[in-house]
Amino acid sequence: MFSDILGIPAHPLYVHAAVVFVALLALFAVVYAFVPRWRAKTDWATAGLAVLAPLAALAAKLSGDKFIAARYPTQRPPNVLHHRSFGTSTFWWTLALAVAVGLLFWVLRRGSAGPAWLRPVTQVVVLVLAVITAYYVVRTGDSGAESVWGRT
Repeated sequence: MFSDILGIPAHPLYVHAAVVFVALLALFAVVYAFVPRWRAKTDWATAGLAVLAPLAALAAKLSGDKFIAARYPTQRPPNVLHHRSFGTSTFWWTLALAVAVGLLFWVLRRGSAGPAWLRPVTQVVVLVLAVITAYYVVRTGDSGAESVWGRT
C-alpha cells in the first residue's frame, strides 16, 4: 500500500494529496479562526481537512520511508535525508494544527462559557501553527523536488 500503487511508486502519488490537503487546512484554519461570517460556510470543510490533512501527510511520510528503503538500501544521500526530515516535521506540525483546530471548534461552540482569554489564545495558536505548517509543506516539497530534479 505504501510502496506502490498499480506498479507506480506510491510516494509521488501520496505527496500530491498531502500538499493539497495540508495547504488547504492551513488556509481554512486561519479563515475559520478569524473570519466569523465565513465560519458557518467553512466549518465542515475545515473539520474534514483537519482529519484528511494529517492522514495524507502520514501516508506521504510512510510511502517516502518505503521509497527510500527500496531505492537506497544501504547508503542514503544527504539531500534525501534532509527531505525526509522535512517530511517528518510536516506530519507532526500538521497533526498539531489539526488538534488546535479541534480545540478551536470546541472553544467557539462553547460561546461565552469559560475564561475570556481562551478564544483569542486558541486563535493565535491556530494562526501560528498554520504558518509553521505551511512553511514546512513548502520546504518539504522544495527539498523533494531538489533531490529529484536538482537546481536549473
